[in-house]
Amino acid sequence: MHPRRFGKAPKAGRNDIWRSTIALDKRSAKSFIRINDRIRAREIRVIDENGEQMGILPPFEALKIARERGLDLVEVSPNAVPPVCRIQDYGRFLYEKEKSERAAKKKQKIIVVKEVKFSVTVDEHDYQTKKNQAVKFLAGGDKVKASLRFRGRQMAHRELGYAIVNRLIQDIGEAGIVEFMPRMEGTILHAILAPSKKQEAPKPKPAEPKPAAAPQAGAPVAQA
Repeated sequence: MHPRRFGKAPKAGRNDIWRSTIALDKRSAKSFIRINDRIRAREIRVIDENGEQMGILPPFEALKIARERGLDLVEVSPNAVPPVCRIQDYGRFLYEKEKSERAAKKKQKIIVVKEVKFSVTVDEHDYQTKKNQAVKFLAGGDKVKASLRFRGRQMAHRELGYAIVNRLIQDIGEAGIVEFMPRMEGTILHAILAPSKKQEAPKPKPAEPKPAAAPQAGAPVAQA
């Protein structure tokens, strides 16, 4: 029978502490933040866990204070003279940092470029359908790439393609702005349209009632 199969669980020892230290070091290396023994400056400006200034200290002395409080010494401003370090829980510091980065990513709007393809021989119905698609994409905050491919002998009549793309730009009107004017790349004519950034006109303020005019001297006063 294996001696560890039954009985009390083994106590946490130096190996467990060593593993947690390695994990902490890997996270700090990934985020390029120096902590504890990795801080190499001769002197550092120290801020405690409550945000109070502790003055300029040698790193080993600041680290001793941090460990007595069960916390870490984290370099928060490496380019300052001297570097600024803070006594804090490094695990919680990383958690808050990652949380704020995730929130910032959620606020970022991803702009997508959607393509609307035309041909030189496009009929009116197909043109109107694709124009409405472009307007819909722009209204949704996406950019639109209007492209037109010339095939074979159509290259001799490029003015027809320019006329279609320029008509699209005119018909879209205030729904979009031209980011790249129509231009040729090989056998493809294309233009890039971006959503317009129209500013809302300020709402007119309601007119304030004018004060009643005071009766002039000598004017008759109405009696009830």
